[in-house]
Amino acid sequence: MTPEEKTLDLAQRYKGETAENLSKLVKIKSFSTKEEAVQQELKRQMEPLNLDELKMDGLGNVIGRLGHGKKILAIDAHMDTVEAGNPDNWEFDPFSGKIEDGYVLGRGTVDQKGGAASIVTAARILKELGLNKDVTVYFVGSVMEEDCDGLCWKYIIEEDRIKPDLVICTEPTNGKISRGHRGRMEMEVIFRGISAHGSAPERGKNAIYMASKACLDIKALNDRLKSDPFLGKGSVTITDFVSKGPSLCAVADYAKIHVDRRLTLGETKESALTEIKEIVKEVDAEVQILQYEEKAYTGLRYGMEKYYPTWVLPEEHAAVKKAIKVYESLFRNTPSVDKWTFSTNAVTITGLYGIPTIGFGPGDEALAHAPNEKIPIEDLVKASAFYALYASQL
Repeated sequence: MTPEEKTLDLAQRYKGETAENLSKLVKIKSFSTKEEAVQQELKRQMEPLNLDELKMDGLGNVIGRLGHGKKILAIDAHMDTVEAGNPDNWEFDPFSGKIEDGYVLGRGTVDQKGGAASIVTAARILKELGLNKDVTVYFVGSVMEEDCDGLCWKYIIEEDRIKPDLVICTEPTNGKISRGHRGRMEMEVIFRGISAHGSAPERGKNAIYMASKACLDIKALNDRLKSDPFLGKGSVTITDFVSKGPSLCAVADYAKIHVDRRLTLGETKESALTEIKEIVKEVDAEVQILQYEEKAYTGLRYGMEKYYPTWVLPEEHAAVKKAIKVYESLFRNTPSVDKWTFSTNAVTITGLYGIPTIGFGPGDEALAHAPNEKIPIEDLVKASAFYALYASQL
């Protein structure tokens, strides 16, 4: 058998265990900052593999290591999920982890515990087939991505002192290879008015009116943002609006809006900030980029600015070419090379630190954060084989 055939054969042989591992992970609720139980389960699944190192770091990431070589590959899956939302929208229990009709069902199967289960199987395959002595592979189950993309990798790079040469991100790609996505940033605009009695509003300055006008101007801004041939158009929208005053019989003297900004190539933190400042320049308003400062489940408070840079690898990049070659040799057809619509941990890995990232993950991106999330078991098989072969041929 060829290395490709051996890798696929093992991925198929272990698909039952891969599905069962995923089912166990799905049954454990693991919202951001509350991942401890699922991290313990992931670590338990890795323990029988007898990796060269297996640990939980100070932020709560699970990190397994195989090999001692100079070429360093990391394969990443974040373990936190969003909540299930309205239960009436689900046709099954979102935390059942049920296995039926060739699927694993539940919240996080696609986004993205399916990637984690596939990583465990890939590590098992590599243990059986062997790894080039010049290579080190890290298998990472990371935390807090849904709250703050890339924070986990900021910690891994800066505090754990692990800096790979290349990262495979296992966010769902629906069978495609991803080489980039838009960046994003979260801004807050605070408007300060002057209160007055509601019977004489002309005596005050209504912060709600200031904010409302700004919201309409931001809506108009969205229509004229630039576009990129590969990543598409930048976007901006308001995702929250709060206001208050001395009473419900008084002019509001305070309002706040939350701005979600998606950045295409050519747009920067500074340009996006300037656009909003220009909109509110004639009123008493403060524009700021938010900071993330929540505690991890370990008790550690480790924050970062909520600016997540745009990143793209050129299609001719060696990591992309390697991904295409691995895919073709395993599956005997040519993959589509595309982008993610949403954001991933690569905003830090590639966007801030310049470490190349390629994406290949089981599941359909359209089911991320959606009701009735489920993943084909065959996607787990393909992902397990892809990760193992990529690492073995690095």
